[in-house]
Amino acid sequence: MDVRRPSFVSCLCSIRFIQVASFSVLQPSSPLLFRLFAVTILGFALGGHASIHAADLSDAEAVFRAGDYDAAAQIAQSEVDRGVWNEQWSRLLIQCQMTRGDYAGALGTYEKAIQRYSSSLALRLIGRDIFRFNGMNDRAKQEAALIVQTIQRSPSRYLSRDNMIAAGRYFADRGEDARQVLDLFFDKVRDVDPDYVDAYVATAELAILKGDYRVAAENLATAQKLAPEDANIAYLASVAWQSSDSKRADKELARALQLNPNHVPSLLLKVDEAIDRERYDQARELIEQVKQINPRQWQASCYLAVLAHLDGHYNVEKEMRDQALATWGENPEVDYLIGRKLSDKYRFAEGAEYQRRAIIADSGFHLASFQLAQDLLRLGFDDVGWELAEKVASDDPYNVVAHNLVTLHDSLKRFSVLSRDDIYVRMDPREAEIYGNDVLDLLADAKRVLCEKYEVTTNEPIYVEIFPAQKDFAIRTFGLPGGDGFLGVCFGRVVTANSPASQGARPSNWKSVLWHEFCHVVTLEKTRNRMPRWLSEGISVYEERQRDASWGEKMTPQYRQMILSDELIPVSKLSGAFLSPPSGLHLQFAYYESSLVVEFLIEKYGMKSLRAILDALGEGLPTDAALESVVGPMDKLDVQFVTYAKERAEAFGAFADWSTKTSLAKSSGSMTPEELLGRSRIYPTNYPVLSKLADAQIASGQFAEAKVTLERLVDLGVVSGSRGGVLEQLATVERELGDTAAERRTLEQLIEISSDALPGLERLLDMARHREDWHEVRRLAQLVLAIHPLRPLGHEAIADAGERLGDSDSVARGVRAMLQLEPIDAAGLHFRCAAALAKLERTDEAKHHVLRSLADAPRYREAHALFYQLTHENADEK
Repeated sequence: MDVRRPSFVSCLCSIRFIQVASFSVLQPSSPLLFRLFAVTILGFALGGHASIHAADLSDAEAVFRAGDYDAAAQIAQSEVDRGVWNEQWSRLLIQCQMTRGDYAGALGTYEKAIQRYSSSLALRLIGRDIFRFNGMNDRAKQEAALIVQTIQRSPSRYLSRDNMIAAGRYFADRGEDARQVLDLFFDKVRDVDPDYVDAYVATAELAILKGDYRVAAENLATAQKLAPEDANIAYLASVAWQSSDSKRADKELARALQLNPNHVPSLLLKVDEAIDRERYDQARELIEQVKQINPRQWQASCYLAVLAHLDGHYNVEKEMRDQALATWGENPEVDYLIGRKLSDKYRFAEGAEYQRRAIIADSGFHLASFQLAQDLLRLGFDDVGWELAEKVASDDPYNVVAHNLVTLHDSLKRFSVLSRDDIYVRMDPREAEIYGNDVLDLLADAKRVLCEKYEVTTNEPIYVEIFPAQKDFAIRTFGLPGGDGFLGVCFGRVVTANSPASQGARPSNWKSVLWHEFCHVVTLEKTRNRMPRWLSEGISVYEERQRDASWGEKMTPQYRQMILSDELIPVSKLSGAFLSPPSGLHLQFAYYESSLVVEFLIEKYGMKSLRAILDALGEGLPTDAALESVVGPMDKLDVQFVTYAKERAEAFGAFADWSTKTSLAKSSGSMTPEELLGRSRIYPTNYPVLSKLADAQIASGQFAEAKVTLERLVDLGVVSGSRGGVLEQLATVERELGDTAAERRTLEQLIEISSDALPGLERLLDMARHREDWHEVRRLAQLVLAIHPLRPLGHEAIADAGERLGDSDSVARGVRAMLQLEPIDAAGLHFRCAAALAKLERTDEAKHHVLRSLADAPRYREAHALFYQLTHENADEK
């Protein structure tokens, strides 16, 4: 959830966002760069190209790109020893030595090479890192200063493609204007030589650093055409696509490792992903693979520090951090990487502490500053977090995430803030007027119920932010647009959520969403943010169902099939199901399966045992150890749960025939309703046949026949609350047939198991109005408002029912909400509100609304009469 850092070989390991604004749009000036290089760039544009590599150099580089670093080093060493006058042999040898962790050898090679090629900026840029990783930080700074001095002293001598790219990378690394780095260096090289691969690679690296993944992907596509066998380009493409197309990203990463099984950045990216998926054994195996290539590889040690922390081995964590800093003690990226991964695991307090260390090491390291800002915002320290984010956005204007957050902050300042019981809710002002109090009621109830159940006391404020625009939710939550499918996210004491306004015509039940997220608040508080994702999500979905039988994920025909096939995921690997799922269905199934695990744990071991597991996690025990303290070995839990889940799946539609026999599957898709009907007589309980038959009958208008088929499916027990499921289909058919009583029974069955059956609720509401069953109207209206409070229907029903039942308070609340929804007859609504408030003896409020009514309709007689009554009664009282 963040932008990465400037050392490109090491920085691009787990970026998760897509771009919102190209950094090419932003154009702060950099006069120093212009003065220093304007003449030089003109000279380059008119000058020639660098010499073409000899065939044997190309062959050696191919050996390096394939991952045989020792063989490439032997070839390069031989050529360097022969005294061949070509600095690229020295650079290739240094690359091999640095990749293998031979930093002393690289230093020796560099010191000899720079004496021969003293004007090579490409070599000097490498030299800076060589000095760093030999613990010679002062020499590294001197070498960096010599880059500028070299250019100033003899600009014409460095006019080669390699040196131009090196100069651009140097100035980008020190924070110069990114747009001008592109214009003055990378674009100039590309203009002169459109086939020079490194120009596209350097542009992509800079774009990734700034969060502009579209620009990165475009440049890398060109680079891949020019150098299809380069694993590093495939790796960068994987990073560029990771946030917007995970399947393509995986494909690119697989290609990178196919081209070079020893490509360290790609292996580190797999480590990062394995940690995200809680596949810690796999992460350790990959780290060991990296260490075999380079025993001193610092990122590998950082990841070991993260794993040690997650295991509660804090002494090992310190040892691994020290190991990561052993070669370059001032490297701010060590603490940045460890802290970022801890924050990815919701250890925001620990992550923030690491970012503070990184900033102490390098106060100008913007990525650590911005990560700290994000950590603080997720911990609820808004004042400091926003101030720091604004500073980063000012200092680094091409940081897209910082730019987005600061822009969003201006919008947040206009939000209303509601509070109760140390819960603070930020909402759009109009939405706050409409259902803000209902939000507070729900959250206060969730706090009372769930804190008591899980024996948690919250001592700090809890912040809930509800966004009417999905883009704003995504920026606040992830930093960039995207995150489609997320309804809410909890960071601990901070919750972000999409409002119904952002979800189209059929939004999800916002009450269910907020109950789910507040359950995360409670369980994360109990475990100090130390719990696997599957358990956190599983408890929240389970508690949705406990609160209301219609809430939360439940068994469906699709879930039944997935459980009884090979798609049921072992508990020990369940967190990985939430990352890069094959489809939206698989992601929803991960939520359901996780809740089923929780249900199993509670049924078999009791609620007390579940709390004990959470307490153990809070004390720092790894997930497996915490579970094993209650249920025994993980392999035992895996086996027990499979049995439990399959029993639950087989109980769903137990009387149905679920087989998909070849004779059915191959031909039924193209059958007519009559042919399917004949097939159903042969297989009268077969779900696939009956389901296809019902679809075909409805499509052809055979509603009476479809009703018989759908009722058979209901009798077989295969109903669910899914949109477009059997019950929704049956209700539609019954309406077409005019069987209102049957339709009502079906819809009532549907809303008992579905939290967001809005069309069904609206239909039931209409029926209740016609029956003049005002108590039922009020009940159904409240269910409608739990899904879509931003449409007049539910509020109007509340007000109408209130008038019939003598509940003036309901009338006033319903009408006030309608007034926020751009009504046609505002004058009439103000009058209704004034009349209700008058009955409640809230005279001042009633006067306000009756005057608003008269302002809109000056000849409104009933309003005049009410105003007279209110002022007359007031005068009599005086």
